[in-house]
Amino acid sequence: MQSIFDRVWRCLGEKQVGIIGLHGTGGVGKTTLSTQINNNFCNERNDFDVVIWVVASKDHQVEKIQEEIGEKIGLSSELWKKKSLRYKADDLFKILRKKKFVLLLDDIWERVDLKDVGIPHPDPNNGSKIVFTTRSVEVCGHMEAHKHFRVEFLENEEAWNLFQSKVGEDTLNNHPDILELAKIVAKECGGLPLALITIGRAMAFKKTPEEWSYAIQVLKRSASEFPGMNEVYPRLKFSYDSLPNDKVRSCFLYCNLFSEDFNVLKGDLIDCWIGEGFLDEYEGIGARNQGYHFIGILLNACLLEEVSSTVYDRVKMHDVIRDMALWIACEVEKEKENFLVHAGARLTEAPKADKWIGLRRISLMENQIENLSEVPTCPRLLTLFLKDNRLKMINNDFFQSISSLKLLHLSFNPLTKLPSGISKLVSLQHLDLSGTQLEELPKELKALDLKCLNLNGTNHLRTIPRKLISEFSMLRVLRMFYCGFFSEDSILFGGNEFLVEELLCLEVLNVLSIDLRSNSALQKFFSSRKLHNLINCLRLHRLANIKSLNVCSLATMKHLEILHISDCEDLEEVKIDIICKVQEIREPHGFQNLRSVHLWSCFRLRDLTWLILAPNLRSLFVGNCSDMEEIIDISKFGEVQQIMGNLNPFAKVNDFILGKLPKLKSIHRNALSFPLLQEMNISECPLLKKLPLDSSLAITNRLEFVIRGDKHWWEELEWEDGATQNVFLPFFRSLTINRHQNECGEPEAELGSVHNYVF
Repeated sequence: MQSIFDRVWRCLGEKQVGIIGLHGTGGVGKTTLSTQINNNFCNERNDFDVVIWVVASKDHQVEKIQEEIGEKIGLSSELWKKKSLRYKADDLFKILRKKKFVLLLDDIWERVDLKDVGIPHPDPNNGSKIVFTTRSVEVCGHMEAHKHFRVEFLENEEAWNLFQSKVGEDTLNNHPDILELAKIVAKECGGLPLALITIGRAMAFKKTPEEWSYAIQVLKRSASEFPGMNEVYPRLKFSYDSLPNDKVRSCFLYCNLFSEDFNVLKGDLIDCWIGEGFLDEYEGIGARNQGYHFIGILLNACLLEEVSSTVYDRVKMHDVIRDMALWIACEVEKEKENFLVHAGARLTEAPKADKWIGLRRISLMENQIENLSEVPTCPRLLTLFLKDNRLKMINNDFFQSISSLKLLHLSFNPLTKLPSGISKLVSLQHLDLSGTQLEELPKELKALDLKCLNLNGTNHLRTIPRKLISEFSMLRVLRMFYCGFFSEDSILFGGNEFLVEELLCLEVLNVLSIDLRSNSALQKFFSSRKLHNLINCLRLHRLANIKSLNVCSLATMKHLEILHISDCEDLEEVKIDIICKVQEIREPHGFQNLRSVHLWSCFRLRDLTWLILAPNLRSLFVGNCSDMEEIIDISKFGEVQQIMGNLNPFAKVNDFILGKLPKLKSIHRNALSFPLLQEMNISECPLLKKLPLDSSLAITNRLEFVIRGDKHWWEELEWEDGATQNVFLPFFRSLTINRHQNECGEPEAELGSVHNYVF
């Protein structure tokens, strides 16, 4: 808080900064900061003529703001108050334009038109300043703020200090166990000052460990029952009430189905919203764009938090915001929503069937439930999250009385078989089976009219009935990345060529992830412009007798984000055809969305120069390519750069992983910027004697990353000089190579990380 105050105070002294915005979640301390700024002006000498502090509130009225400003500058007579808004604005403007003022507007929810109120616009000539607080960063844009600052949640130590000050030393020292229990309670407040203060005051005279243990149980089970939280949640709920419409509000409440601190992929969240019918159906891509728009609204309102990751962007819900959302869903709008959320509760059995009656959304994700033997009766149930349990068996009649179900999430369970009774789910729109051990999809699925089907990571899947996929005429999202058994003699649909034929029948499909395992499947896929426009994740696996891939065939896939090429033993090059098709690559969509490239066991590939055409690449993994000599061939790079203009390879790469490349001599012959690099892993690359890094790079960009590798390899590296070596020495970590291989021949750690961000 002090840090933000100091930054704002410095800005108030900058001539070019006239309007400053402070934004953040309700209860995070924006008003405290605004008050502190006001008090600082009162306590310190300054050259401003007048300092005005106004609480705008959610339903701000121009008249109310005018009257509060008027009182501060001597316009407070009853006669003046009876004037029209326009004349009041004229009077205020005439006085304020002759003054150097500071206006503090606290808690605004939308743009305040300065002209309508009668406030002169701050500029370097008049030297006046406006500081406002808001819950939405969008308001900072509407107010044309020259600077804006987000007021963050408190860090652990700061939060603990605030909590201690409210509880008091007498209570904390009353029993040796209380201090550790108090730290757990403080952590449940998630760094939100409002919650820390409220709960700290409530615990001030709880002087037995039993009372503190009970408080922890209440906060974890249902924080809304905790004394004082009835004051916290209504204040936070203003942000929910201020969302633009019921669709966005439903999307927000939906996020509390995920477990505490769960980082959900934006794409997965939007898939769920599509399955639930929250997004407009006029066109598939349009619905997805609307989903990203809704996520933006929730981020700007500080109701969701952005979580950066290597490949995909994720969001999460702050603990206190999640508790508030559960309170709204389970208490405030119980009749409309009616949630039951036991996510991450360590349950070994599902709640008894009588507990399901009347519920609309249930989340039992991240538990230890092994079977669903009871048959619940819940005709209103729309959503069922069973992700990340130990499910091995589902009663065949389990689904018979939940026919209204729209979304079923069974991912990451050791299920080998689905019950035939799943055909009873005639309303099901979204089915997530990713990461399960299913061996076949039952033909009974034909009874469903799915919009989203996720089969990512179903490596044990041997059988999908012919004509099943093409039966889903309303399918919008199909994810089949790493889907199907790896063995050559039992591959799903041969090499997936029959699957490609069925995909062409799906008229409304707009998102596709797929593996291609044969030349004929590849050719059929490349011949369809429609499928090119849909592909999100593509894996080329065990393609025989293909020596060359033309990069232009890949560049036309404008939504491609992840590309994996594995066990293509004959592949010698990914060719950049400069002469005939460079214009296709230069189009705005060419590789603009490609974020991750993963190559494994492509023994004849010598370089990956084509990666210079992927400006937004975040993650590169190259392993077990025995002929790889250079990552970027400088001779090819120069030729491309002459036509394409200035290129900056790996400008957005976070992770750079190279392993089992016995002939690799160079990543790039010149130093590269790597401004966003977080981790560089180099293993079993004995001829790689120099990294494309120099000392000025580390100093200029203040790189804070890790270089992992074998200690002997690190000691043998060649550097520009001793000073350069010393600069990068603190970044090095010795790498222990895990030689255990999985059934693909890929190191388990690397494949696991791939599965983490894809599935």
